[in-house]
Amino acid sequence: MAITGASGAPYARALLGALLKANLQVHLLVSQAALLVMREEMALTFEGNQFDASFYLGHAVEPEQIILYDERDLAAGPASGSFRHRGMIICPCSMKTLANIATGTGGSLITRAADACLKERRRLVLVPRETPLSLIHLKNMVAVTEAGAVVLPAMPGFYVRPKTLDDLLNHLVLKMMDALQIEGDSNLRWKDTGTGSGESI
Repeated sequence: MAITGASGAPYARALLGALLKANLQVHLLVSQAALLVMREEMALTFEGNQFDASFYLGHAVEPEQIILYDERDLAAGPASGSFRHRGMIICPCSMKTLANIATGTGGSLITRAADACLKERRRLVLVPRETPLSLIHLKNMVAVTEAGAVVLPAMPGFYVRPKTLDDLLNHLVLKMMDALQIEGDSNLRWKDTGTGSGESI
């Protein structure tokens, strides 16, 4: 999982919590720009400007649950196609990150790891949070989709009748978990009310 400097820091926290709840070990990459967004959107300031997962999530995290990498370390495991994992998600995904992935310029560990996913045909999910979208943004989304990535914009659904901000966050997290092919909270799925007049087959 990677967190970049787009708006949507609460989405990232909710997703990280859900991945840990699913008993997964998370290899985490956090950009410096993401730390700035966390400060602005969540009033979180990290000591020494170093990401702290326990502080971010608000509860203790066992060391083996999260493996944290420096985004500048291009020799780290996720940079290699031989590094085995079940998939990668970038949430939120900045337009800069999207552009770098679309053009194959892996200048950071985050974009290099994403490039490795594409070349190895592994699952790559990008969660952009930007509006409105320029033609450049849209073309980059087409490019990464054609290369095999899943573009999952941060667009919450309202059919679950959300009552709180957490309801909105958790519903989108379910969509992300589905895209990663990981079981999420089934209570947030669409439920057929059975009010249709037509016959079902």
